[in-house]
Amino acid sequence: MSRDARWQALLELLVERGRLDVEEAAAELSVSAATIRRDFDQLAEQQMLVRTRGGAVVHGVSYELPLRYKTARHASEKQRIAKAVAGLVAPGEAVGLTGGTTTTEVARALAVRSDLASGSPALTIVTNALNIANELAVRPQFKIVLTGGVARPQSYELVGPLADGVLGQITLDVAVLGVVALDVTHGAAAADEAEAAINRLLCERAERVIVAADSSKLGQRAFARICAAESVDTLVTDVAVSGDMVRRFEEAGVQVVAV
Repeated sequence: MSRDARWQALLELLVERGRLDVEEAAAELSVSAATIRRDFDQLAEQQMLVRTRGGAVVHGVSYELPLRYKTARHASEKQRIAKAVAGLVAPGEAVGLTGGTTTTEVARALAVRSDLASGSPALTIVTNALNIANELAVRPQFKIVLTGGVARPQSYELVGPLADGVLGQITLDVAVLGVVALDVTHGAAAADEAEAAINRLLCERAERVIVAADSSKLGQRAFARICAAESVDTLVTDVAVSGDMVRRFEEAGVQVVAV
């Protein structure tokens, strides 16, 4: 197991349990205790956990796993979801993309669509995600509009009032949301209130709203509300979603696409 893969596994275990002992982590990952101690020390230096005697605990009460360590979670599901979402976008449309691992995959799926290989522009992409803008900027057929704001290192998203000036002056055909949670009663939500505010603005400026979320995020709640479930036109998720969950979303007026 590479160091990056080991760090990702350690951080995911820590998010799940809140606390990890060195011996416990070593047994879970089948490596030596010395390796885990070294990993904990290096992760603590990056302020991604807090070192304790014999182990580590989550860094702060609102710990959020940084984007670069989320990419392998439910990877195959996210790629299938992304391809389906990309298929719902028509050539020439203005598309809002929030940050996140699933929306990053949506951007990649759009980039390889043969019918979007040319155009003036083939798509207009409006995003507050630095990594998405960076990946798509090399596609001359895409017009890339990046909101202003202050960058969050956890998600590469620009947040804050500087984005309001841009988003207040545009209209979108579709907004594609990546969310931490989506629930029929509590709506779509993010972990950070500043990200939620930008996502909400993208929704308000869009003719239709698509949520791209694997089934592990459905029926869940998160700290910062983005919008009501009724504001979502289409949910694209994976086939592990339960029939009861699909029924509840459809009763709320949300079209559910399971791939």
